[in-house]
Amino acid sequence: MEAGTAAMLLAGMTLLAQTARQPAPEAARIVQAAASMLALPVNARHMLVIDDASGKVLMAKDADAIVPIASITKLMTAMVVLDARLDPDELLRIVAADGEPSQRHGVLGDGVRVSRGTALQLALLPSENRAAAALARTYPGGRAAFDQALQAKIRSLDLKRTSLSEPVGRSPANTSTATDVAKIVAAAARYPDIARITSLREARVAVNGKARLLHNTNALVGGAGWHIALSKTGSSNEAGSCLSMRMQSGGRHVTVVLLDADGARRRAQDADQIRAALATTHF
Repeated sequence: MEAGTAAMLLAGMTLLAQTARQPAPEAARIVQAAASMLALPVNARHMLVIDDASGKVLMAKDADAIVPIASITKLMTAMVVLDARLDPDELLRIVAADGEPSQRHGVLGDGVRVSRGTALQLALLPSENRAAAALARTYPGGRAAFDQALQAKIRSLDLKRTSLSEPVGRSPANTSTATDVAKIVAAAARYPDIARITSLREARVAVNGKARLLHNTNALVGGAGWHIALSKTGSSNEAGSCLSMRMQSGGRHVTVVLLDADGARRRAQDADQIRAALATTHF
């Protein structure tokens, strides 16, 4: 039996075990929920859905496997930078040490100056790598101090299966689990700036005095029927297509983590299936 199937089966059996303590109508609902959970054909190799109010795991698929998380890393970078309470209006200069310019955006060339607040938006909304690198480089004490603060943040959030070696998500050594990523999302949701930025479909910012339109890398944000309060995607050859978000569906607020899907389209289809299951199934 594959690990993902076994994890789904275990979660379904956990629900079924509750039937012994429930009246017949409630027991029937639990059985139905378990059956729906087991039948949900998500493409992502690792998945977790948690009820935010109760902390109950609603769906899971190989959620404790340690895998690369790509740019979901940037949620941790944003929290570390915001914890330092730095001036959001301070101008940061992009340099070669911030990595190769993005081929997708071409916004942050060498020598470009942006405010720290704009760099945060660039890192979180279109997932601009150079912006995240600049935020870490200009941390008080430099990159070494940022790295120390990042490791301290991992410990403070009790992320026992998370290892981050850099602030961007370029490295496949930046690894975590769906379970730990859900903890990262819960922590990030307590930062109003992160929740506000990542729940926007698009935003305009000034880069070198010119207005630039940024688009959220999660195309579901702002879509009809979607109520997303926080979102961060990630994508790389090693990590596949990843998504972490908080959303409302079926009358409840949930955290959804999808890791290692086969592209953004399949990732979006997984999210849509999860939303539909939540809307029709009472766990």
